[in-house]
Amino acid sequence: MPREAQAGWSVKEDSGRLDPLDVVNRGRLAELLPEKHKRMRASPFAFFRGAAAVMAADLATAPSAGLTVQLCGDAHVRNLGAYRALDGALVFDLNDFDETIPGPWEWDVKRLATSFVLAAEEAGQSAGRCEAGVRRFVASYRQHLRRFATMGFATLARYRITRRHGSPTLDEIFRAAERVTPLSNLEKLTVHDQGQRYRFHDASPVLRSVSARQAAEVMTALSTYRETLIAGRRRTFERYRPVDVAFKVVGTGSVGTRDYVVLLFGNGAADPLFIQIKQELPSCYLPYLPHVPPIDHEGRRVAEGQQALQTLSDPFLGYSRFDGHDYLVRQLADHKAALDPAALTGRTLGEYAALCGEVLAKGHARTGDAAKLAGYAGKSAKLDDAITAFAITYAEQVRRDYRMFKRAYRAGSSPATSVRR
Repeated sequence: MPREAQAGWSVKEDSGRLDPLDVVNRGRLAELLPEKHKRMRASPFAFFRGAAAVMAADLATAPSAGLTVQLCGDAHVRNLGAYRALDGALVFDLNDFDETIPGPWEWDVKRLATSFVLAAEEAGQSAGRCEAGVRRFVASYRQHLRRFATMGFATLARYRITRRHGSPTLDEIFRAAERVTPLSNLEKLTVHDQGQRYRFHDASPVLRSVSARQAAEVMTALSTYRETLIAGRRRTFERYRPVDVAFKVVGTGSVGTRDYVVLLFGNGAADPLFIQIKQELPSCYLPYLPHVPPIDHEGRRVAEGQQALQTLSDPFLGYSRFDGHDYLVRQLADHKAALDPAALTGRTLGEYAALCGEVLAKGHARTGDAAKLAGYAGKSAKLDDAITAFAITYAEQVRRDYRMFKRAYRAGSSPATSVRR
């Protein structure tokens, strides 16, 4: 497949194409669809974030170079960020893996590239600056692939992005991450009841209490989750005691899935731990990847995909199953922060684009054949040109789908639903 062919996309009309108004609702809880639609109506980029399944269907119609990696699956500018590693250091990496699955490397690159066009446009950047941002991203991805292809495997396995001299964008993200602590979450998400017991706020529909039956099911799920942790981390987790459970609405693409948060305490009130138990649906790419082996647990798929792509992962990352659904289990927002797309202006746009190229190249090099990827990407700007052309054209496809999505509401109707309860 010539690199120039990676540019291929023409804006599609309705005929024969997956209905973007229907696909965003599949598998979602009906009562949460209004909140999901509200978030997606905010802008073309917000729609894009909530419609990964639409792009998955489109990408599957395009040819591929035939090189497989572990896909992030929902690579966009908001799904990279900072978080705290086990040793306390703040690191920058991919941080959303709901759609992760082995698949063509181009799918991640094209989705992240398109997100730069839409997010930078939302930040008020000109078409020329948006294009320059995408080129910087692809060039960085291509150049870092060559670097990673020559590394020893153990060296690549340890490679991580931390604080760097002269990187104001990264410094700002890390400063924001330093402010997101378990104690700040305790203040933000909970209140004292009359007996001075901590409990979650009631801020429906975003955060609400659950029934006694649901709370008991979640607690039972924690018992099976513990067995997915390595021994040392399991012992640490077992020292915490749970005190409350709530239902929480998170993200944009994830709205409509079951998501629970548990508050636990360890060594007193100054040692809170927030655990998120998040339902995982099958990856939206699965229908287009017939050779992927059967997946017996969607939470395990996500946890193992995350560990494959990240250099360091959440020490409490695991999975569980209850009430007929698969769940990913992890810490909730422990020193996590991402770039505000409104900041994608001036120097920040180019710097962040280069950083994202490095991160995605690192993940793909760890999970695919880095030498073949680097060889295909090449030394020239041919791939940069092709991916940039694709991103610009596909961004117009997203805008068109977004306008269709909004028209459905102006007409007083709601997108057709296909809800799995």
